[in-house]
Amino acid sequence: MANKSKILIIGGTGYLGKYIVEASARSGHPTLVLVRNSTLTSPSRSTTIEDFKNLGVQFLLGDLDDHTSLVNSIKQADVVISTVGHSLLEHQDKIIAAIKEAGNVKRFFPSEFGNDVDHAQSVVEPAKSVVYATKARIRRIIEAEGIPYTYVSGNFLAGFFLPTLAQLGATSAPRDKVIILGDGNPKAVFNKEEDIATYTIKAIDDPRTLNKTLYIRPPLNTYSFNDLVSLWEKKIGKTLERIYVPEEQLLNQIKEALPPINVRLSLCHSAFVKGGHTNFEIEPSFGVEASELYPDVKYTTVDQFLDQYV
Repeated sequence: MANKSKILIIGGTGYLGKYIVEASARSGHPTLVLVRNSTLTSPSRSTTIEDFKNLGVQFLLGDLDDHTSLVNSIKQADVVISTVGHSLLEHQDKIIAAIKEAGNVKRFFPSEFGNDVDHAQSVVEPAKSVVYATKARIRRIIEAEGIPYTYVSGNFLAGFFLPTLAQLGATSAPRDKVIILGDGNPKAVFNKEEDIATYTIKAIDDPRTLNKTLYIRPPLNTYSFNDLVSLWEKKIGKTLERIYVPEEQLLNQIKEALPPINVRLSLCHSAFVKGGHTNFEIEPSFGVEASELYPDVKYTTVDQFLDQYV
């Protein structure tokens, strides 16, 4: 452990944060989690807190609005990972300011983990402003301040999209008919949350990921919507009725939908209609691909993931 970077995770009790905290602790990194006192005593977080304690995680009290606690916490770490939720994305400039003042951080991972905001094309509102522009602004501040960074692009979270086969609002995978956005041909990427966490922690001390975007784009997790449906049909032994939603109809649905559905639909438009996960090459000048860098990681494939829902 003496040779492994000490990691501070901000937002560690959140949806994806939990996996990253666990991956950090299990890989032998001294792991710190910034929490409010109310989080430590919250009944809804008690299981997560107990799990962290059993893994030897150290808790530091503070939050984004307490600059002094933020600086003091950051001074105790080598690497800072932010996994704050969407409502706090724009407030990460407070983390950046604290990192600058602390002056000791070797690497900062801002809250990303989804679609790449610099290379996805034709993103529509509201995701364009709410997600992409906000994350891009944080990236530019990090770069302008000269803070060493790694951005992680995990694309779609398998645990969010695959249980329903990307049928928003559904509670289970379709057995009769399936709604496909666009023509179903652009390829999207679906990664299990634990695997995104594993790849993120692998990148911590890797010079190959310094000041780069780590794209998690494993070949066996890259599927068109049509191919995803075909895989599911094969598993359940049944042909589904495929209902295609033309782009113009989807754009109208986005305009009429309320938050957060309109944001999710516009993210789906980017990935499923415009191919935002895969319609650009990963150039060595700005990025690296995780499954190529770390072939030892036995990631869960989409095929394997769907087995639990058959």
